[in-house]
Amino acid sequence: MHLPSMNVLIQVIVVGLLTGGVYALLATGLTLIFGVMRVINIAHGAFLIFSAYISYWMFTAFGVDPFLSIFVSVPILFFFGIIFQRHVLSKVAGDPGLGVLLTFALALSLEGLMGSLWESTGRSVRTSYTSKVLPLKIPEIKMALPFDKVFELSEINLRLPYVRIAGLVAAVIALTGLFLILKYSNVGRAIRATIQNRNAAQLVGVNVERIQAITFGFGLATVAGGGALFSLIWTFNSGSHEEWISKMLSVIVLGGMGSLPGAFIAALIMGVVEAVSAVVMTSYISPIVFYLILFITLIFRPQGLMGVRIRKG
Repeated sequence: MHLPSMNVLIQVIVVGLLTGGVYALLATGLTLIFGVMRVINIAHGAFLIFSAYISYWMFTAFGVDPFLSIFVSVPILFFFGIIFQRHVLSKVAGDPGLGVLLTFALALSLEGLMGSLWESTGRSVRTSYTSKVLPLKIPEIKMALPFDKVFELSEINLRLPYVRIAGLVAAVIALTGLFLILKYSNVGRAIRATIQNRNAAQLVGVNVERIQAITFGFGLATVAGGGALFSLIWTFNSGSHEEWISKMLSVIVLGGMGSLPGAFIAALIMGVVEAVSAVVMTSYISPIVFYLILFITLIFRPQGLMGVRIRKG
């Protein structure tokens, strides 16, 4: 184990927070879908890679900036989500196990489709701003403490990647938008009612099947927005969805299944822990941290940080 200097440690923690913001954007839709439908969408990671491929294809073929490609990928995945839930997933709504198997089959189908279109070579988008960073200087800090002691922190120079700053900003915007929709719109109220009690929502006139379809569309739309950022930060191929669905599941389990604030907080925690462990230990160990935290959470707090344990009589 190697302990870095304070300058390096703060740099790593800040970058970890920015990366956690991207994780939050990717996992938000997954936890929203689970909250309404009580089904884990195993194909969520495949849709992430598919939207990243859309950004990659539009950039290489037409020179379209990845941030502009979301105006194509988000509507496509939104409407696909509505159609898939209404005409396919709803057929097995009474059995969550079959729903998971169905989304797993969809993930494998998407993997095969992406492999045939773009092969298995690793892809990424490299623009003029991909590697640019924002320099930030934190001045020297001196603070008097009791007993004639002084706390002193030397000047710190941070280098923050533009793309990851955009990821955190996008996560905050997406979560704020979802919060406003859930809080103040009729669709949002219906979604919250369905999350709390599906049968009671039906009794007061909520069209639960329609709400589930819209929610599935929202879930895929958020991951489509994340796919554009994803293509700028990480290298991916058609099989990358297996690693990323595991990471997203770890985030929503830690935060609490169905909790949007929980997913955001858990994503920030995961981002920091992963970044710090890569520096303190090795980059080979850091990916294991996700699954170690998942393992510990399931044992000691299966409802997650902000989830609620439901007792059935």
